[in-house]
Amino acid sequence: MRDFVDGTAFNNEQGNRARKLFAAVVLAALDDAIADDKKYGNGPEQIARWARSRDGREVLSCAGIDPNERVVEGLMDFVGKGVRTSVALSREESERRNAAEQEARAA
Repeated sequence: MRDFVDGTAFNNEQGNRARKLFAAVVLAALDDAIADDKKYGNGPEQIARWARSRDGREVLSCAGIDPNERVVEGLMDFVGKGVRTSVALSREESERRNAAEQEARAA
């Protein structure tokens, strides 16, 4: 019984690591699309094409993201804003956004 539990815990941990790896691939694809948007102006179209492709759907699924049209629209919107993923995920950016929302509510 103990070996079964250890094996299950190990497999679960491996699955979590794989999911994080694929999530990093999604973030890299977003950064590439943002760079394309700044350089060529076609970033949202690029990320949509990738997310709708077989490889893109597979990567999104492995990252734990349901590859539906709503997700594709969200990825396109994110790329359209032009904020790099490292900045968007930072604490400072989150605090800045929350402060801006609170100011908007107060006004």
